Order: sequence, then structure tokens, then C-alpha cells
Amino acid sequence: HVQLVESGGGSAYAGGSLRLSCAASGYTASFYCMGWFRQVAGKEREGLASIDVDGIITYAKFLKGRFTLSKDNANDILYLQMSSLEPEDTAMYYCAASRRGCARNILTSDFHYWGQGTQVTVSS
Repeated sequence: HVQLVESGGGSAYAGGSLRLSCAASGYTASFYCMGWFRQVAGKEREGLASIDVDGIITYAKFLKGRFTLSKDNANDILYLQMSSLEPEDTAMYYCAASRRGCARNILTSDFHYWGQGTQVTVSS
């Protein structure tokens, strides 16, 4: 039974930072790719960053270097450090894992397991 549990969301002011965590449990050896997504109510879920088993990280171009993905392999925890936050970053943030390797584009259809999400709210 695979489980992904996000934490670290909350409120921040524009220009501030937050760090999200995703604790993975269960058969994590089946994960060939893990990633972070976000979704604003009424809009499609969008991919932010992904990491494959070799540690290669891909970022969505629109992030412009503001977010950093990292992974603690020993403890199966995925992180997303978010800096220079903007009100437009307000969304529900999700952690996801795939039984396939990471693709060039970070698409929801490529991921098999999802966390319940953690809300991030950025005010100006």
C-alpha cells in the first residue's frame, strides 16, 4: 500500500518562503519518478518539478528558479523549497510518484500515486 503525505503548507507573504515535505511509505521501490504539482480551484493541475531514480531534476520553466526540489532517499521524503513567493503561487500542492521514469514534461497522466495535498496561500 503506497501512501504519500504532504505537509508544510500554510500562509506566507509575497517574497517569503515555505518548504513542503512529502513522506512516502509502502512499496517506494516502485517509484521511478517523483514530482510536485499544484492546482488552483477551477484550473488544471500543473507540474512543477520532478526527480528520477538517478537524481536528475526537471523544473517547469515558468518557475524561473524560485522553487527547489530535493529528496532524502534514506527516509523517502521529497521536499519543495519555495522562495520569492507570489500571490499567484496560491494553490493546493500535491506530491506524486510514478512507476515509470520521468518524462521531459511533468504531466499528471504520467503519475500513478498522489498525496492528499497541502494548501499554500500567499498574500500581498
